[in-house]
Amino acid sequence: MSSIEDFRSLAFIVGAPRCGTTTMWRMLAGHPQVAVPFVKEPHFFSQHDLRGLSDDELRERVERDYLGHFFADRRPGQNVGADGSVSYLYTPEQLKPIVRLWPSARFIIAVRDPLKLLPSLHKRLLFIGDEDLARFEDAWAAAPERAKGRQIPKRCIEPRWLRYDEAGRFGTYVERLFAAVGRERCMVSVFDDLERDPAGHSRRIFDFLGLEPVKVQVQVARESKQVRYPWLQRLLKRPPRALHPYLANIQLRRRLAKAARDEAGKASGTARLLALRKRLLKWNEVDNAKQPVPIHVQREIRRHLQGEVERLARLINRDLSHWLQPRNELRA
Repeated sequence: MSSIEDFRSLAFIVGAPRCGTTTMWRMLAGHPQVAVPFVKEPHFFSQHDLRGLSDDELRERVERDYLGHFFADRRPGQNVGADGSVSYLYTPEQLKPIVRLWPSARFIIAVRDPLKLLPSLHKRLLFIGDEDLARFEDAWAAAPERAKGRQIPKRCIEPRWLRYDEAGRFGTYVERLFAAVGRERCMVSVFDDLERDPAGHSRRIFDFLGLEPVKVQVQVARESKQVRYPWLQRLLKRPPRALHPYLANIQLRRRLAKAARDEAGKASGTARLLALRKRLLKWNEVDNAKQPVPIHVQREIRRHLQGEVERLARLINRDLSHWLQPRNELRA
């Protein structure tokens, strides 16, 4: 089992979602010094509040349930761990125990124009089975009800993502993260920069993390495709627990099971079912037929998040005035 000392540092790509976090995680996964978990987003520190533990209790819990479970495949020479859980941005105070364990930990905060981020997030949640409202404007309008715990799809893994009104509150959450872990440990990654110069962005990330510069394949991840039948996508991507032995993929089994290798072994008996699941998922994909985001919805988003964007601009000393500009050609 990996110990705290096996890692000289941990690098956390803390979100926000749909801001290039997958692309940056792949950059790190391609570096020979970096160990990555078997799943990009463990969500461990957002799901477990460890602030009340003593130092010994914290160490034992993290080594057993985090390093021992998610980093069990670490190879010799990999002395930096990378965690790409985008939920961490929205639970910043729960990251304080990380700094207790690794004072050299680093946090990469990804941000993007909310008018582009929110429709992209909605499309992604449809694709992975966590969202059941097919039109973005309906999902945006449902945010107040979802804040009260209503209109949540039964098998949604993380209801927090359905709060589109919260996802773009960058000023608030970035400021709280700076306060929780220290501004000096944070790098803010603006999606515009990543999209314009991915290779240069990877060099800046490696330098920030104290990693040797290496050449990695860098390609900005594409937007999620659409699906023919959302109900089928939810069944295959978020199956009921009773169907996990038949429909859950290896990553989901390992995420939910403490005995990760035992669960992975059991999956071999259902290889044909998993192959059928994969074919059905591929068949259910369709090319994007982008729908326009109504101007009145864009204006609502602007009214809701204008202050947050201005606050972020002050925090990172950057002009973001081109964000939140409603336009007829914006499509989801």
